[in-house]
Amino acid sequence: MLNGLSNADRAEVLTQALPYIKQYNGKTVVIKYGGNAMVNETLKLQVMEDIVLLWLIGVKVVLIHGGGPEISEMMQRLGKQPEFIDGLRVTDKETVDIVQMVLAGKVNKTLVNLLENRGGRAVGLSGIDGHLIEARVKDARLGYVGEITAVHIGPVRDLLERGYIPVISTIGCDREGNTYNINGDTAAARIAGALGAERLIMMTDIAGILRDRSDVNTLIPEITVSEAAELRRSGIISGGMIPKVECCIDAIRQGVRHVIIMDGRVPHSILMELLTDEGAGTMVSGDPEQK
Repeated sequence: MLNGLSNADRAEVLTQALPYIKQYNGKTVVIKYGGNAMVNETLKLQVMEDIVLLWLIGVKVVLIHGGGPEISEMMQRLGKQPEFIDGLRVTDKETVDIVQMVLAGKVNKTLVNLLENRGGRAVGLSGIDGHLIEARVKDARLGYVGEITAVHIGPVRDLLERGYIPVISTIGCDREGNTYNINGDTAAARIAGALGAERLIMMTDIAGILRDRSDVNTLIPEITVSEAAELRRSGIISGGMIPKVECCIDAIRQGVRHVIIMDGRVPHSILMELLTDEGAGTMVSGDPEQK
């Protein structure tokens, strides 16, 4: 990020970041790293470096990840054709085993390893560990797709207090021993709410909320919960953006101060959002009377 700058310019950049470093020191930031934003290996390394930097300056970072493309790839390798209803993966018993293998295994441990190799201290969890995410069947048509019934945040708090970066795969469970595929945005909102996070950053493959979906220059930098409802009524928030914004609103109502939807394909977008005046993506905040 500082390549090409003189030493004096680099010092100036760091000085300008100081107020933000003080603001977030000791605060909790939850980052939802969407599967569609994880496909570029170079960018993935940059995201891990950004997370380690935040951790080193005293931010309590929780990383929650998806892995939809990797799940679909593994299903196809095993001879199963992915099927979706209303954007949600149909998850039979065999598929939920694949989801658990890919998310809690390959993807989770790869991210933990990358963070450790860049100087961080990370521990991988799934929603099954400590029954972090309890769930039930969301829709019988979808099979083992879960609706969250409870979040037991203790294991995550314990890791944060011991100085680790928790890395969480969104697998859920119930008291009967069933495993569920959980929507990553929904899980991130519930976990961030349970932690009372200062920020929830939702990294995906879109720039944020656009007034014109075909023009990234129409990015809306900040909206309130009420304004989000109006944008939905007017059709500006539509399609796949609707459930994402609903998760943002859910997180705010549970106590998260601000939620940011940003393009995870932009290099160092996390640092731009947290440590500069410019920011990145769209920030969703509570209405003034809710603050």
